[in-house]
Amino acid sequence: MLKGLVSLVTGGASGLGKATVERLVQNGGKVVILDIQGTRAQELAKTIGEDVQVTVGCVTSEEDVKKALEVAKNKFGRLDTLINCAGYAQTSQIYNFNKDKEAGMDNFVKCVNVNTIGTFNTIRLAAGLIGKNQPSEDGYRGVIINTAATIAYEGDIGQAGYAASTAAIIGMTLPIARDLSSQGIRVMTIAPGVFDTPLVTYLPEKMIEFIKRMTPFPSRLGKPEEFAHLVTSIIENKMLNGEVIRLDGAQRWFPL
Repeated sequence: MLKGLVSLVTGGASGLGKATVERLVQNGGKVVILDIQGTRAQELAKTIGEDVQVTVGCVTSEEDVKKALEVAKNKFGRLDTLINCAGYAQTSQIYNFNKDKEAGMDNFVKCVNVNTIGTFNTIRLAAGLIGKNQPSEDGYRGVIINTAATIAYEGDIGQAGYAASTAAIIGMTLPIARDLSSQGIRVMTIAPGVFDTPLVTYLPEKMIEFIKRMTPFPSRLGKPEEFAHLVTSIIENKMLNGEVIRLDGAQRWFPL
């Protein structure tokens, strides 16, 4: 089912997105990467070969997303799968009582813009192209896979922005799945725990070690290739729709 599959992967230059790009191509797929990290994306594409095309841009930009969709259409003739891996995370307490200063709005707004608005933006624009595919015998045309975070359920101190923005992704999953069901397009969301990617660099080392200890099994951070494996499993299993899957080794957050 993956051979010849054409995917748009946002945030595909590093972390979860990079692992996803690599796994898709290894299984016979073709990928368009949309990422603001142009140099990294180009280096990855050069390593993999002609089955990967790169567009440099931001998921919040209608123009940038449309450009990526045009590349998919012109280079590969179609789009079967949208995989949203682009994300932003930052910590900021609501009020610093030691400094008598409230949190700034910049980090919260950026979390919402990239995570929530960016995800919605790519979905609304990609759905039209996926919907033009010739349906299978059971009416299937494609799948959209989003990335949220378990922090949406159990965010800790300072994670209000990241928790709120990813909770919104979880909240839109079922309504959009119902919305697109008439066109045979499935919508799923993965909620990873803490994975070993550049995105976790905002977390203090003390917190990372604590999370490892509090993860029942395996007691470590998740590996990007494990996320990528779940992506391909979702693509292959057509009964998965309108659901959020936690991928966290039974990891739960507890206040430090």
